[in-house]
Amino acid sequence: MIPKTQQGEKGGEPLHALDPDMWPEAAQQSLQLMLARVNSVLLGKEKVVSQVFSALLAGGHVLLEDVPGVGKTLLVRAIARVIGGEFRRIQFTSDMQPADVVGGMVWDGKRGELVFRQGPLMANVVLADEINRTPPRTQSALLEAMEERSVSADGETRPLPSPFMLLATQNPLRDDGTYPLPEAQLDRFMMRLSIGYPAPEDEISMLASGRQRLLPELLRPVIVPEEWLRMQKDAQTVHVHPALLAYAVHIVGATRASSELQLGASPRATLDWIRASQAAAFVAGRRYVVPDDLKHTAEPVLAHRLLLREEAWVKGNSPAKVLEDILTSSPVPMPASEGGRRR
Repeated sequence: MIPKTQQGEKGGEPLHALDPDMWPEAAQQSLQLMLARVNSVLLGKEKVVSQVFSALLAGGHVLLEDVPGVGKTLLVRAIARVIGGEFRRIQFTSDMQPADVVGGMVWDGKRGELVFRQGPLMANVVLADEINRTPPRTQSALLEAMEERSVSADGETRPLPSPFMLLATQNPLRDDGTYPLPEAQLDRFMMRLSIGYPAPEDEISMLASGRQRLLPELLRPVIVPEEWLRMQKDAQTVHVHPALLAYAVHIVGATRASSELQLGASPRATLDWIRASQAAAFVAGRRYVVPDDLKHTAEPVLAHRLLLREEAWVKGNSPAKVLEDILTSSPVPMPASEGGRRR
């Protein structure tokens, strides 16, 4: 049986039960405190907040796709505050050039020479706001940063700060003035998530509390970037039973063989799915992955990488529905609770 996290209050800090299968108490306290502070400004979206933290702990990037005004930018700013480190925002527009994102050489009149001017990507947490409002040429400037954690400008490669996390927002493609993201760039987002409209009671609470509650700048950092790097390394050590690895490969293989899909999930998608499930287990306080971790992360990690065939689209199908059918028809392995777990 999976132990439940015990919560209490002592000087404003949560208390957690000690258990050999739980992560060190200090790390769990910090993580739960970060989740609580973000949830205090984005009401009623605990699942989405947990998924974003899972993706970032796994070292991935997140694409938030939703209609305007539901809190996408608010969520990113709140996460940046609690994680600490440097935060920058890029507001993408139709006339933005690649150099506006990665930086470039400019003339310094005082020094009498060309110097490199850092672009807004040189930060720990970067918000790429309305990424699909800029042309593909500028969108592609992010590819190297997302994959290699570096930028190239004027023939020189410069490393990005560590940790580096990119969270992008985009409006639905039916909106005027938007450009579809290329498949290669979509594949580099570990998760695509949607916040959705708040429940009526949460919207009433938001109105009653006033705008002051919705200011992420009022949140205090919980950790420093070096601590976040340690958490990321810890998340990578979460054990995955071989049976669950085989299950993930089977599901991904089924997307490649599906007659309704023109493009299935890539090997990068398989790796991201496993890393995301490890991080989800870490957020839950476990050092081993259970089948539900894979099931709950499957759609956010895989669906946006699948390309539907035209005839399936005409029938009203969707990549998420095809993936759901594959998951439903594939039995989930139940590995032994003790024999397959590493301590």
